[in-house]
Amino acid sequence: MQREVQWFKEVEKLFDPAKIGEIDVERNTFMDHFTVNHKTLSEEGEKWMKNTANSCMIVSTLVATVVFAAAFTVPGGNVGDTGIPVFLRRADFLVFAISDALALLSSSTSLLMFLSILTARYAPEDFLLRLPKRLIIGLGSLFFAIITMMVAFGAALYMLLKDRWESIYIPIIILGCIPVLLFAKQQVPLFYDMVQSTYGSGVFKKKKTW
Repeated sequence: MQREVQWFKEVEKLFDPAKIGEIDVERNTFMDHFTVNHKTLSEEGEKWMKNTANSCMIVSTLVATVVFAAAFTVPGGNVGDTGIPVFLRRADFLVFAISDALALLSSSTSLLMFLSILTARYAPEDFLLRLPKRLIIGLGSLFFAIITMMVAFGAALYMLLKDRWESIYIPIIILGCIPVLLFAKQQVPLFYDMVQSTYGSGVFKKKKTW
């Protein structure tokens, strides 16, 4: 649908600007004809966008829930009734705190982006830039949230086990990279295609002039 709208916009440039809003005997403009002729494609695009947003929204909600809970149950606990974390002055605790905060912020961002996709009006013009841009931001922030969540997990595991079971926590941290790699393998091609089709050269490749 995005490609079809891009074609329409390129062809529209070839017409006299004064005639673009011109209506026929049935009082339909060029865009009205385009909307009618691409109704089925528009519905399929809307269905795909909503299904993708719903699926990613579940993951975003899960990540946000986990990292939000981790912020209040820090590794090692707190000192007495002061609420100060035991590992506050350690560098690995700083890594945990920063990565956990970034995971919460990025997962919340992706959640809002996917929610905005579900509540969009899905007009033909929205498929040109608005909807793809929201999906790009949503996927990018979700991928970043998963990475920072696993970093927070690795830092927490390091703080708890480094003094006793070094042979255990290192393999676990390495295995923690598997979810990130699986998500990247499945979603990076889609992310790349969306960026290329939205911010690339478009349907008509512009030739360089020397």
